[in-house]
Amino acid sequence: MGYGSYQASDWAKLKKSRGINQSSDAGSLFSKNRSNEKYDPQFINMRESCDSADSPNSTPIIIGFDVTGSMGYLAAEIAKNSLNKTITRLYEKQPVTNPHVMCAAFTSPPCEDPLQVTQFEADIRVIEQLLELRVGFGFNRYAYDSLVWYFAARHTKIDSFEKRGKKGFLIGIGDEICGSKEGDGLDENGIRQIFGDEPDQQTHSRKEPAFYSMDRLLEMASEKYEVFHIVTPMYGGDAFRTWNEFMPGRVALLEPDHIDCLSEVITSLMQIAGGMNKTQVIRQWPENVQPVVSRAVESINPALFGGHAT
Repeated sequence: MGYGSYQASDWAKLKKSRGINQSSDAGSLFSKNRSNEKYDPQFINMRESCDSADSPNSTPIIIGFDVTGSMGYLAAEIAKNSLNKTITRLYEKQPVTNPHVMCAAFTSPPCEDPLQVTQFEADIRVIEQLLELRVGFGFNRYAYDSLVWYFAARHTKIDSFEKRGKKGFLIGIGDEICGSKEGDGLDENGIRQIFGDEPDQQTHSRKEPAFYSMDRLLEMASEKYEVFHIVTPMYGGDAFRTWNEFMPGRVALLEPDHIDCLSEVITSLMQIAGGMNKTQVIRQWPENVQPVVSRAVESINPALFGGHAT
């Protein structure tokens, strides 16, 4: 997928037709009681970000976010503001070429519908699909970006990497702590139940069940994507500390009170990965936004990235 192009007028029409405004909350934006089968990984073989006449140099971008009850404000912010602002800023700032955006909503695997994924889209359809997701349910023991990592590694086909050797971007957002490197991850039951996959027999001996640790899942996703996590801490600093220990140099911090700056932070992460100087990244934003972005990207290590700047 990934045909067409994003137009501000299409967003204005969608807002008007859906009655979306600044007072809209998760309950009014996302009215589904059950997830739609077309976004359920069990029924998805591959999500594709393909080059086309509209997007000759496509860049896949996966934005994954926690949809538990405590994170309803995040889903609402993404739907009514941040996703439109992010796509608009990507066209304005051009840290990447021809962005194709997928949304991925996650919660804890014991819950129903632990992962939902849209198509990769280059136009207003990505927000239309976002609004069809189910949010505001379940609970988390930790942030389950790992579900998105597995899907990205095993169930996405991206021309940017296969044709040009350029990685896409995968950005997870949530308020929970990071799972442990070895003790948390995906076992063979989760692989079957969530993704409908048969575990790779090469990953384990016949005497032991298949298990993908957090380390392994991150490694798998990192083959094709630059992976980040944005912590939006509700309960102190443990979430940021655990994430920064797990994937140092790739974790941003954004306080819930500043969630309206999410699009600037996402864009800034891509610019830093593309080789733009941190000081330049911060100074490009309005004065009231600069301190928020500065704190958010403080722990990002530019030396980790190969450069995506165009």
